[in-house]
Amino acid sequence: MIPVTHQTNTERAPRDAMANPNWRNLYRLSETQVSLLDSAEDKMEMMDISGAEEILLSMLEDDPSCVPVLNILGHMNGRHLSDFEAAIEYYDKVLEIEPDNAWARDERRRYQRYISYD
Repeated sequence: MIPVTHQTNTERAPRDAMANPNWRNLYRLSETQVSLLDSAEDKMEMMDISGAEEILLSMLEDDPSCVPVLNILGHMNGRHLSDFEAAIEYYDKVLEIEPDNAWARDERRRYQRYISYD
């Protein structure tokens, strides 16, 4: 994750805040959503893809237009599951919500190229 903001007064900042850069919650995610996204990303890093998918799909049921969830599902399907068609579908949904989302546009293009190699 690329931090949008950074800690400006590290001398007075708590130790753990220095280790984890601040970021702006652009999507106004709740504490629960942030915690669930962190859990899903942790599971993906530990290669518990089905556990991550379970969390993300549950989150998507609650909020079908949650861009961070759609982006992570696109990433997971493309990179970890090699399901390029599903990845493209998730990125298409992101682009319906945010037509200028460069991340989704670039990732969708990448997986479209992978499909065209067949």
